[in-house]
Amino acid sequence: MASIAAERKGKTPWGSSCGSVFKNPPGQSAGRLIEQAGLKGTRIGGAEISERHGNYIVNLGGASSNDILALVERAQAEVQRQFGIELELEVQIL
Repeated sequence: MASIAAERKGKTPWGSSCGSVFKNPPGQSAGRLIEQAGLKGTRIGGAEISERHGNYIVNLGGASSNDILALVERAQAEVQRQFGIELELEVQIL
């Protein structure tokens, strides 16, 4: 279990995030689709699509909810445009 936990921790970004943002589409990886769409490292305000894992949005400091939601919408739109795949949120917006 320790090696699995260490491997998992090595794939996730450091810092503040809400975890995986999107559900994996059937037979796909949301993070890989976001990476293939060229979105890793995309920033809006204080929020960034993680360079380490495309399915994480991290707060670089001072990110607003609008910054995060704008990145969510950008990722959904770009993955839909490039691959015809609709990314469904895993997180719940309150």
